[in-house]
Amino acid sequence: MSEHNLKNDKTVELPHIYRNLLTLTKEVAAGNDAGRLRAVISSAMEAGHYVNDKYGISPLVHSLETALALSERLSPDREMIIAIMLNPLAVSGYIDDTAIESEWGEDVARLVKGLLKVSTLYSHRAAVESDNFRRLLMTFADDIRVIIIMIVDRLMLMKRINHHPNEQFVRDVAYESNYLYAPLAHRLGLYAIKSELEDMSLKYSNRETFTGIARKLNETKVKRDAYIASFIAPVREKLEAAGLKFDIKGRTKSIYSIWNKMKKQHNDIEDIYDLFAIRIIIDTPADREKPDCWLAYSIVTDMYTPNTARLKDWISIPKSNGYESLHITVRGPEAKWVEVQIRTRRMDLVAEKGLAAHWRYKGIKSEGGLDSWMNNIRDILEAAETGPLQLIKNFKMDIYSKEVFVFTPKGDLYKLPLGASLLDFAFHIHSKLGCACTGGKVNGKNQKINYKLQSGDTVEILTSSQQSPKLDWLNFVVTSKARNKIRQTVNELNNRDSEFARELLQRRFKNRKIDVDESVMMKLIKKLGFKTVTEFYSAIASESIDVAATIDRYVELAAKESQPSSAERVSADEFTLQSIDTDKTESVTASRDVLIIGSNEIKGMNYRMARCCNPIFGDKVFGFISSEGVVKIHRDDCPNAHHIHERYPYRLITVRWSGKTGDMTAVTLRVVGHDDIGIVTNITSIINKEKSVSLRTISIDSNDGLFQGHLVVGVTDNTALNNLIKKIKTVKGVKDVQRSN
Repeated sequence: MSEHNLKNDKTVELPHIYRNLLTLTKEVAAGNDAGRLRAVISSAMEAGHYVNDKYGISPLVHSLETALALSERLSPDREMIIAIMLNPLAVSGYIDDTAIESEWGEDVARLVKGLLKVSTLYSHRAAVESDNFRRLLMTFADDIRVIIIMIVDRLMLMKRINHHPNEQFVRDVAYESNYLYAPLAHRLGLYAIKSELEDMSLKYSNRETFTGIARKLNETKVKRDAYIASFIAPVREKLEAAGLKFDIKGRTKSIYSIWNKMKKQHNDIEDIYDLFAIRIIIDTPADREKPDCWLAYSIVTDMYTPNTARLKDWISIPKSNGYESLHITVRGPEAKWVEVQIRTRRMDLVAEKGLAAHWRYKGIKSEGGLDSWMNNIRDILEAAETGPLQLIKNFKMDIYSKEVFVFTPKGDLYKLPLGASLLDFAFHIHSKLGCACTGGKVNGKNQKINYKLQSGDTVEILTSSQQSPKLDWLNFVVTSKARNKIRQTVNELNNRDSEFARELLQRRFKNRKIDVDESVMMKLIKKLGFKTVTEFYSAIASESIDVAATIDRYVELAAKESQPSSAERVSADEFTLQSIDTDKTESVTASRDVLIIGSNEIKGMNYRMARCCNPIFGDKVFGFISSEGVVKIHRDDCPNAHHIHERYPYRLITVRWSGKTGDMTAVTLRVVGHDDIGIVTNITSIINKEKSVSLRTISIDSNDGLFQGHLVVGVTDNTALNNLIKKIKTVKGVKDVQRSN
């Protein structure tokens, strides 16, 4: 029957569908529901609110067909039927939420609202292919009865569009049915509806394949029926002898299922062995269900050899949607493999009508949120004394309540945690988009970056090249990606601004012809209340402190520091050391010997401390006789020691310290640590207190909170040097001290 013949719809279909619907719903109807519905529908028709949609489908006929199919196939309550009939009027705007709740009750209004919310999702065509779309659908539905209505509604739409002239419309509906609604029907245990949706989807998307499989099945029907009868007859006899009450029948698998097997096995239909299944349905009390099913299993497997690898025990561990059955594959007559399904009458009812039959769920985990939610329903409903439909009315579908699903203008769908802001969404799309985000348009309206997203929002991000992340953004983002990127970018900006401010301050000092003393600068920074050097320069960059005033404060502090006092501490930059005349001290003679050269204690020989390793008194050393006749003294661990020993062993001479301390020798120390206020002052203070150590030069390089310094100190022996290194290591903030020559 064509859906485009509106006269036929109204004169033939409507009365027939209406009478059947009244008959099937009289047990759940209350008062004058039928008369009240008829009145509001008639009024809406007179007002022109039952106009065929752009595909020529009558909303009134479609609603009646959906309500009738729901009543025939499932066990709907009164509210579900009324919601189906009122939904087209809510879509057209003839009746609103308030009027529905006032006239029909809160429950009906909630169902209609759920159907309306779901219908808004289909403006985003691209998102239907996303895995997140099904989750968003479940979130929007709010009530599981809305999902059931949607599934049946889609089933009736699929039945009505066969040979529809708009082929693209048919393909889109078929794809959605197979991708979205068939899996939902499977989840809820609506296997018959699932199979119909899959078969029609294949029929509309690949009619040639569907027709070919259907034709081959028809051609082999007589032979297949005869085989099924020969298989069943001896099984029936054995089951009856065991005292079981049962029905046994054979059924051909769905065309879609057969097509899937052909694709997976890369075979033609003639090579698919399990085109049909035998089903044994046992009538037995609840306490005998499992024993009687396993008794039937033993009878069948005694008669026919089973393939144990294909045993599926969904009685011991039911599926998450409540499905319970034993599936076995046995080798029947003519050595053909046959699938046998064994279940009780109650199990068959659940398998055929799914959720609406018992509203019971048990099972194993296969899709986190949905299966956990189903298990919760099962526990609550099995413990309830009232009818399951009454209880399910108040059960919220909050399986994805910790997530929000939002669209891009192009229809792409994204999942974010509950509480995510518009800024979170921008960073989720791309870090650069987040850093430049100034706000956005949500469902066409301008919103700030701290707007909290809601499922179903369509979000367009607005950006500016002048925008940059701020630390207060952390107050309204919840995703780790956004938080990490904000912190990272702010730190990078601060470091960049800090470096710029450092250069600016140095130029200002230079313009005023002021030489900067690092120790005085550190004291000034501390006096100004800054914990780190970076904070100080960031304040200059942000103009929160004045550069000229800062320089004036530095000059005042430097003047105070230059005043002599008994407790004065000499800073690194202020330290001056009388240079040693290296020409005079570079080479010494035996008259001032601190070394004993040679095994026979050679006297009067000139020697020189090698510059490559700068040995000091107490180091382990060796002598190398140079071409000038001067003995060069190297440390045993000198970088050049291995080369000298290998190339010039004949020019080596034994040397040792004589026991009397030598002159003060320059040694370079490398110090690494945190760039804390006063750390340089503390280091120089320790050096100044050492009697046998003098500070000659100091240089500091600070970067990103760390500093690396090189100290040149004069020491008389390695004992003094080692003591100094130990003491410097105790300074707070110092991480490492090493001798570098």
